[in-house]
Amino acid sequence: METNKILVLGAGELGMSVLRGLAAHSKRGHSKLTVLLRPSALESASPDKRRDLVELRSLGISFQPGDLVSNSEADLKNLFKDFDTVIGCTGFVAGPNIQLKLARAVLAAGIDRYFPWQFGVDYDVIGRGSGQDLFDEQLEVRNFLRSQSRVKWVIISTGMFTSFLFEPAFGVVDLERNTVRALGSWDTTVTVTTSEDIGSLTADIVFFEPRIANEIVYTAGDTISYRRLADVIDSILERKVRREEWTLPALEAALAQAPDDSLRKYRVAFAKGRGVSWNRGKTFNARHNIEIADVARWLREHKK
Repeated sequence: METNKILVLGAGELGMSVLRGLAAHSKRGHSKLTVLLRPSALESASPDKRRDLVELRSLGISFQPGDLVSNSEADLKNLFKDFDTVIGCTGFVAGPNIQLKLARAVLAAGIDRYFPWQFGVDYDVIGRGSGQDLFDEQLEVRNFLRSQSRVKWVIISTGMFTSFLFEPAFGVVDLERNTVRALGSWDTTVTVTTSEDIGSLTADIVFFEPRIANEIVYTAGDTISYRRLADVIDSILERKVRREEWTLPALEAALAQAPDDSLRKYRVAFAKGRGVSWNRGKTFNARHNIEIADVARWLREHKK
């Protein structure tokens, strides 16, 4: 049987989830899994990093040294060319222009199928000028991939990571201050999926038959309004949270005062409510009756 060689770029929160999902999948068969990691990560003395490396080895995953930021496009092409499938799991933390560089390197390498790091919102619907300039680059990646026919691509739109919705620095749910803030209005909606579910669903999509190619696949653990989000938190934590509305004009004014603040950019983009949520009925998990975590379940599992 022919071996399917899969390379995952990065082993952060998302990368680890995707690697676990791929390794555990019932249809993995003869697939050979490799993860690209910076040399510094492979040599790190950090207990967390060492634990992850031990886990990955136990899953039968090989390591490929490389650096998506410092390696040239030609270097990356040479790293990618021996693989059939490349899955990007290093996102905006890598900085601007990296996703386009990866797409060009993938095309030059001539691999069979590419899953770019698009695990987020619907950039086609959002369009340009959302307030978050990194979103514009994601749209450029889509246009670049659509402009060619050599490499098949699959985009997985997951909405916001559920954990990010509860990140105090983001400002939507701040449990320490017992506060929930609505971006735009209380009726604005947002789609979320947990990183663990993204990992397992990505594996399902990679191994799905008939093979998925040149398609956007949607997932959703929940599509929820900020009003219902506050109600869910009240119910599960058995307390009444304070509610505060951050209107779009107020968020845009705050961004104007600090135009390089990435969190303020995100708040503006999500407050517009365009391309950041979709009906769960059209998602891959709904169509195939795959049960995944909604906000209520995530909160029950993570409440202290």
